[in-house]
Amino acid sequence: MTAVEPAAELVVTDITVGGMTCAACVRRVEKKLGKLAGVTASVNLATGLARVSHPADVAPESLVAAVEQAGYQAALPVREDDEESAAADGEEAESRRERERLTVTALLAVPVLVLSMVPALQFRDWQWLCFVLAAPVAVWSAWPFHVRALRGLRHSTATMDTLVSLGTVASFTWSAYALFLGGAGGPGMRMSFSLLPSASDGGAHLYLEAAVSVPLFVLTGRFLEGRARRGTGAALRSLAELAAKKVTVRDELGEHSIPIERLCVGQTFVVRPGERVATDGRVTRGTSAVDLSLVTGESEPVEVGPGSALVGGAVNAGGLLLVAATAVGADTRLARITRLVTEAQAGKARAQRLADAVAGVFVPVVLALAVTVLGFWLGAGADPQAALTACVAVLVVACPCALGLATPTALTAATGRGAQLGVLVRGPQTLEALQQVDTVVLDKTGTLTTGHMTVARVTALPGALGQETVVRLAGAVEQGSEHPIGQAVTAYARRTGDAGPPPDVTDFAAVPGHGVSGRVDGLMIEVGAPDGRLPHELATALTAAEAAAHTPVLVRVDGRAEALIAVGDVLRPGSYRAVDRLRRLGIRPVLATGDRAAPAEAVAAALGIEEVHARCTPEGKAALVRELRRGGARVAVVGDGVNDAAALAGADLGIAMGGGADVAIGAADLTLARGDIEVLVDAVRLARRTLGTIRANLAWAFGYNVVTVPLAMVGLLDPMVAAAAMSASSVLVVANSLRLRGWQPSGSRGRTRGGKAVVR
Repeated sequence: MTAVEPAAELVVTDITVGGMTCAACVRRVEKKLGKLAGVTASVNLATGLARVSHPADVAPESLVAAVEQAGYQAALPVREDDEESAAADGEEAESRRERERLTVTALLAVPVLVLSMVPALQFRDWQWLCFVLAAPVAVWSAWPFHVRALRGLRHSTATMDTLVSLGTVASFTWSAYALFLGGAGGPGMRMSFSLLPSASDGGAHLYLEAAVSVPLFVLTGRFLEGRARRGTGAALRSLAELAAKKVTVRDELGEHSIPIERLCVGQTFVVRPGERVATDGRVTRGTSAVDLSLVTGESEPVEVGPGSALVGGAVNAGGLLLVAATAVGADTRLARITRLVTEAQAGKARAQRLADAVAGVFVPVVLALAVTVLGFWLGAGADPQAALTACVAVLVVACPCALGLATPTALTAATGRGAQLGVLVRGPQTLEALQQVDTVVLDKTGTLTTGHMTVARVTALPGALGQETVVRLAGAVEQGSEHPIGQAVTAYARRTGDAGPPPDVTDFAAVPGHGVSGRVDGLMIEVGAPDGRLPHELATALTAAEAAAHTPVLVRVDGRAEALIAVGDVLRPGSYRAVDRLRRLGIRPVLATGDRAAPAEAVAAALGIEEVHARCTPEGKAALVRELRRGGARVAVVGDGVNDAAALAGADLGIAMGGGADVAIGAADLTLARGDIEVLVDAVRLARRTLGTIRANLAWAFGYNVVTVPLAMVGLLDPMVAAAAMSASSVLVVANSLRLRGWQPSGSRGRTRGGKAVVR
């Protein structure tokens, strides 16, 4: 019996690829990497990044060599901070070179275009001046296209640069022939111009305007396209900029500044007003409000104090804080967010995979069409100039650039915008699945509710003490209790009372299963479960608390019932709006919880959810998801706990609350960074807008070629117009994607949010 060898461990390596200009380049790099044993690659034209999955025994250097063999530049990522600096410097240098080349090209090309297009300005020997000006454009300005075309020829491949290079060379070569041998160089030569190509008198016609307009318009288009493409990644770069470079540490030596790389878990660092929190940590001293808007999209400042968790990248808007670091480097929440966004941008939607497959054969087909058009026109007895015009127009007008940019630019802009709003997706497949979801299974505790005990309502008898005094006395007694209900009462008393210290408590006693008691300001205070007959107001409050599945707590002062406090896990402020908006989007909400039936039914009734499943075990939630899917539903599951992980993994789409357990976040396809269920509605709408943008981009990219290539073949498109149209096509696709950067959720949650968020 032959032993089966274990499968080789796969690792993922990111490679920066340079020199790609269109979807044909993307296809070429992916095919070259795919020829290595066990290697698969996904290449993103918008970011210039190749994400390669390969066996551990395949060295990353061999991946770089494979890309270089395909005719492109490649490099492995360097240390993170060096990489960011090098990337920024590289982008700036590349942009500067592009701008300089474009400026010189415009200065040389514009006079040629004006003289060629306006016969009244054509003076004696004007054509020779145009030739002198056009030569540097056809050679130096178009040199990057020529180099990449020759590189592709050496590797038996053709890209968009091949078409641009051939169109420029053909136009300039014909013009040189006409000037030196065809009679166009004589003094007094005049040349009419029309946007529609037409046959002319033998060789006395120049195509210098095409020879300069093709490089000019393509360089202009790529310069604008490059700026726009860099704009789509602005959100990711803004996340990277939130990472601190230095941190002020407080230890036995006092305060001193160190590089963030030297900070260790457990060290205490200082965050002064206006400073950015250096890394994830927990407040040890001080109170303040922190601004999380750039990290999680939370619109309101969050109050923090001793014991509160802080997220690296947040801005301290209030007092001085001392923070103990709980995570550093790649383990911080900001690093995880950045990593999720980067991974999402590296993936491909199904539509883009189809576009890349088409682009792989597109350029060879265009070359074949151009040769066929030239041969057909010459064979039909047409003027050689008309045949050349049609051939060059076919070469220039074809545009696989737009095909390659249609999806990645939209995904880059959308995932960046999503991160700003607190929506973190794992990839384009997540957006596709989110758009198709018609049923969402919602967990209760920690998802629709806050997940911790809170005072929901206080009912006090009218009298001399008053509600505020009764709550203050109850909170004073409960501060000695470790029970969650007691802690909720104490927190409520501190939040609603004065800022002074709580009153002293004597004769404190705790009765398990009943409550606590103690003497405060000479009064005997008892806080515990209701018993015996109650006054009418308190009896009514007790009935209402039980109906809402809240825990009733009775406060007695010197043996007399004075108030009833309802404590429970209350709904998040945005839960009702979220469920209502999901229903309006055509998505059916289903409540599934491990809690008892009474609290589950109370939450469902408050939110208008008709289908409720209580006392669900983790296996029960997973079985419910399978049952819904078997019934034809496309199911998303929203949860935050370990018990939700199986259901999250088994759904069409798993959605985790950002403040939930790591295992739930790990099993999810989408994370709501700030733990606000209403963000889910934004995620659905953003996914639908993104997929709509991608479809519009691809429709334009395909439709453009379907219309323009036949026009060029039958001689109805001038090469100059073809060059302008080709460049405009790519710019329009990128500009359409950029609209996603400014996408805004409908409504304004900030105005309707009730209560303050708590960092947990």
